[in-house]
Amino acid sequence: MTDEIAHTPAPGSAQVTREELHTRHIEMRGYQRSDGLFEVEGRVTDRKPADYVPAGFGNVVPAETPLHDMGVRLVFDEHMMVHSVTSFMDSTPFPVCLGGGTALQAMVGARMGSGWSREVRARLAGARSCTHLMELLIPMATAAVQSMAVIRNAELERSNAEGRPLQIDSCYAFGAGREIVQRRWPDFYQPEVKSEPGDAGSCPSR
Repeated sequence: MTDEIAHTPAPGSAQVTREELHTRHIEMRGYQRSDGLFEVEGRVTDRKPADYVPAGFGNVVPAETPLHDMGVRLVFDEHMMVHSVTSFMDSTPFPVCLGGGTALQAMVGARMGSGWSREVRARLAGARSCTHLMELLIPMATAAVQSMAVIRNAELERSNAEGRPLQIDSCYAFGAGREIVQRRWPDFYQPEVKSEPGDAGSCPSR
């Protein structure tokens, strides 16, 4: 490790220096596939600025050489249901780590949405899988949702035979009486009618 790396100023303080110990890089990409499905890929790499011996034994990992370089690919549909899982491990600290991706097949059939993090931990926690891959799966759901936003934005322009956008009344936010419709499609905006005392359905005075 060079002095340049070992002693750099800490942000916001000219009096304190810091020594770099570790760098983790996480990258996620979303794809639309030619078979009508979608894919999200996550990759994590870990590097250290000095030679390192994992767990105090085994082979030396040279400085700036990946200690971990591994990832996951999830194939999913428009409903965010996982159809297939593929893991890859290009660099691991120990040969036995290569078996840690097998258990990820347990996520096939799971849906990326509310409860995803809980589902990942329930199916993969402990010695059943590689901890790094398990942890990578959790934010991959967010990356998948963000990827689908590109597709769903295009669908906003689809209309029925009368020219009314199909997105209107498709969910709470796109209700005909709500602000999004008022701003995006003012011609189709229908103000919500608020019930007043004495309207039909209200309790009569006694």
